[in-house]
Amino acid sequence: MEQTLRGVGVSHGIAIGPVRHMGTAVLEPPAEQIAAHEAEREQAKARRAVEAVAADLQARGNLAGGEAQAVLEAQALMAQDPELQADVDRRIAVGSSAARAVYDAFASYRALLAQAGDYLAGRVADLDDVRNRIVARLMGVPMPGVPDSDEPYVLVAQDLAPADTALLDPALVLGFVTEEGGPTSHSAILARAMGVPAVVALRGAVEVAEGTVAAVDGSSGEVVVAPTEERQAALRAAAAERKAALAAATGPGRTADGHAVPLLANVGGPADVPAAVENGAEGVGLFRTEFLFLDDSKQAPSQAKQVEAYRKVLEAFPGARVVVRVLDAGADKPLDFLTPADEPNPALGVRGLRTLLDHREVLLTQLRALAEAARGLPVHLEVMAPMVADRADAAAFAQACREAGLDAKYGVMVEIPSAALRARAILGEVEFLSLGTNDLAQYTFAADRQVGALARLQDPWQPALLDLVAAAAEAARATGKSCGVCGEAASDPELACVLTGLGVTSLSMGAAALPYVRATLAKHTLAQCQRAAAAARAADSPEEAREAARQVLSGE
Repeated sequence: MEQTLRGVGVSHGIAIGPVRHMGTAVLEPPAEQIAAHEAEREQAKARRAVEAVAADLQARGNLAGGEAQAVLEAQALMAQDPELQADVDRRIAVGSSAARAVYDAFASYRALLAQAGDYLAGRVADLDDVRNRIVARLMGVPMPGVPDSDEPYVLVAQDLAPADTALLDPALVLGFVTEEGGPTSHSAILARAMGVPAVVALRGAVEVAEGTVAAVDGSSGEVVVAPTEERQAALRAAAAERKAALAAATGPGRTADGHAVPLLANVGGPADVPAAVENGAEGVGLFRTEFLFLDDSKQAPSQAKQVEAYRKVLEAFPGARVVVRVLDAGADKPLDFLTPADEPNPALGVRGLRTLLDHREVLLTQLRALAEAARGLPVHLEVMAPMVADRADAAAFAQACREAGLDAKYGVMVEIPSAALRARAILGEVEFLSLGTNDLAQYTFAADRQVGALARLQDPWQPALLDLVAAAAEAARATGKSCGVCGEAASDPELACVLTGLGVTSLSMGAAALPYVRATLAKHTLAQCQRAAAAARAADSPEEAREAARQVLSGE
């Protein structure tokens, strides 16, 4: 019997196909005891398994590139954590087998993370995946992961580890559905980068029987289980209509009455550039530079290595705007040579610009590398700092840019509510704002973006979040400066219209979302966008805000 389930749509498109479930996690190893003379051998065995899993994660990251590479390299570092390894060695020394020692050591570390505040608790799924891979290797059983199939399918899972999501084959995986996760989780971001329809935070997803046909609408968040032939035909017709609309919308982003809204791409490195160019990006609104630093957590990359990587991206956008975010280290992206190891709550500690101001040479080296990479290129370089809290932060970053001899515009990310509320003062020090709606929502609602149970508070349609966007955009308008959005909110076509109505001057998103946003903006006037924005802000919940905006945009 046909049944409609609703989760959170995180990647546009419609997929229809039989359900295949993610391979289950490995079994708990038996609590067997080993003889004392076997301890050294078991310790070596555990270390080899850890290194093999870390190497596999690194290799997967190299193949995937971009955002996926940064995520997977962070997982590889997690596998090689020296404190975890020391704990494994201690457990083996008192009689545990290698597999059991790894399992128990990770369980202990998992409990610490789960209790360390929402932000670190969100890393538990990544930690579990690393544990499962090491234990599977030690026990000689198949790795948990994407099922083997010769036919295209809809993948259903409790959650998807970055290592699996990064290498999904779009020719086989028509779409995916997860019971956990949130709209800004790693899996959601990677799904958008791939252009695979996806729905997350769908309760009961794993109960859908293997082989059952399911229709996944990554825009609405609806999953129709066992759809009738008539429903399948209607969905395919809707998908074809959307595809035709996308093909018809070309050129720069603009509203129906010609108001320009530059549509830019979020990239994590050179590997993301081809998709951005192919989807008509007018430049780069967020160039994440973490991928370079995650290659080696022990030391910063040389200036020459940074120049080489930055130039590859800058060369791809002649005459266009490229906005580079300097290193955003800390919290879920720790680096041994920068990040304090003993912070009680890293998400609220020394991260982003705070870290760089404590290590000015790392910041200055990066700024000098950017200046050298842009030299002689016909590109409009802009550089921004992450996690700026107030005018003093903005002034310190601007001073560093001047000290490095950077010939570029410099601005700040608005990810902390204080920065949105005091945006006018901050713009007295810098030339533009860029709203990171993922972290701005996280800090506004005290809700970790990785925790599926908090998806309601991570919803970018939350009226309180729209109020902060409006405050920042109004400050930019009043000072004659620009205010873009580079968070995942920009990839929602209807929300993109609302953001435009709030006064946002550019939108940056994963490359796959560009055609959807371009086509939707082209159907609505600026006045419609402004009325939709006002209606959304007048609502009391994200659901009401979304519906109010839709009614305005549809002319109801």
